[in-house]
Amino acid sequence: MNSNNRLQKLRQKFAEKELDGILISQPENRYYLSGFNGSAGFLLITSSEAMLATDFRYTEQAAVQAPGYSIFRTTGSLPEWFPGLMGDLKLHSLGFESEQVPFSLYQELSVILSKEYPAVRLVPINGVVESLRAVKEPEEIKFITQAVKISDDAFNYIAETIDAGISEKELAWEIEKYMRDQGSQSLPFDIIVASGPEAAMPHHRPGSRIIKSGDTVLIDMGAKVNEYTSDLTRTICPGKRSNKAFKKIYDIVLKAQLAAIEGIKAGMTGAEADSLARNVIAEADHGNAFGHSLGHGIGLVTHEKPVLGLKSTEILTNGMVFTVEPGIYISGWGGVRIEDTVVMENGKLKVLSRARKL
Repeated sequence: MNSNNRLQKLRQKFAEKELDGILISQPENRYYLSGFNGSAGFLLITSSEAMLATDFRYTEQAAVQAPGYSIFRTTGSLPEWFPGLMGDLKLHSLGFESEQVPFSLYQELSVILSKEYPAVRLVPINGVVESLRAVKEPEEIKFITQAVKISDDAFNYIAETIDAGISEKELAWEIEKYMRDQGSQSLPFDIIVASGPEAAMPHHRPGSRIIKSGDTVLIDMGAKVNEYTSDLTRTICPGKRSNKAFKKIYDIVLKAQLAAIEGIKAGMTGAEADSLARNVIAEADHGNAFGHSLGHGIGLVTHEKPVLGLKSTEILTNGMVFTVEPGIYISGWGGVRIEDTVVMENGKLKVLSRARKL
């Protein structure tokens, strides 16, 4: 991890945001900027200082994982240690992650600063580090690709062995066991297995329903390698019984996904990318059955920048990794979603997912 390069990029944002420093508390942002993956801590970053504040449990770990940072040991409550962290820094404005910081923490910080550093103004910031995370470095793409392979292999294994008579919960557990055996860390999200009419719910939780021959079965899974995640969805129809309705809907969704993968180019907005698949589904008279965005960024968390949706103005650029996942969901029948993880390279998409499709 090149934390110095990431810090440099962050510091370049200071003038734009009128900041003298920034306080980072969001876990993934903290890890991205420092390499420290403990469960508690803050980063205080100025134009010349990089400090990591954490408690006794993590000080040794922090020193190893974040060698470019000064480690500050916290003791007691925030009012007891935060002034010591600030020291004699000559700050006038301190950014904080307003979408992540609880109101109670904001109140505490405000009281401390008003008493100890009345010249310091708290400045709410949104998405500054997240925008840096949206463009992946080669090492990040390597880890995501490794996670993608694990989920690919898990699906291919399950597709060969799944049969009618197993419950949704049992199938989800088989997938999780396989991915953990193949080296995945704790899973980035709960596996979705939705069968029959349950597949009309895009984020259905696996239940005790027994999968029947000819059922639509939607499976959404992800693995994690070195903190980086994958996201994969496939929809299958196990058993020998023919299901013409499934094949018809599946073909529409697949056509929409392939149109998006072929058509998305660097410089497009997320909304323009979304429309490539949405138009195909609308032309097939199922526009109202595709109710979610086409895709989302993927990295340290499953859903991050960029967003590929109806109103997204985010510009897609080289180095971004995101999903392409159109779907059709019909109440009382079921649903079909096909999702691949892709990376933007040389102005066009490279598909990382290799799990089989129909």
